[in-house]
Amino acid sequence: MTRVALIAHDEKKSDLIEFAQTHEDQLREYELIATGTTGKRLMEETDLEIERKQSGPLGGDLMIGSEVAEERVDGIVFLRDPLRAQPHEPDISALLRICDVHDTAIATNLTSAEFLIEGLAD
Repeated sequence: MTRVALIAHDEKKSDLIEFAQTHEDQLREYELIATGTTGKRLMEETDLEIERKQSGPLGGDLMIGSEVAEERVDGIVFLRDPLRAQPHEPDISALLRICDVHDTAIATNLTSAEFLIEGLAD
């Protein structure tokens, strides 16, 4: 089954929730994982089943990166806040880097997220 990770910085969580609600039928076709708080919010506001990792600042980004390295993730939707520095920026950079190393699709805005979930459906 196709496995997709969902991650969002605090300022982007509502955008990801709206995205998930809009695309809930499509996302239901995938095995979903998410960082802790994002996954909790998504499960509260959708009917999606989501495997939750730790919160991003507590290592959740690295946990998802580990799954990328093990080739257990087919794509990532990571809505980042480009206007605010994050305390765990090195973890975020490591996740982006491991996606490049393993040629794993990663969408960092809503437009690319639409392309990613549609592309994985084909």
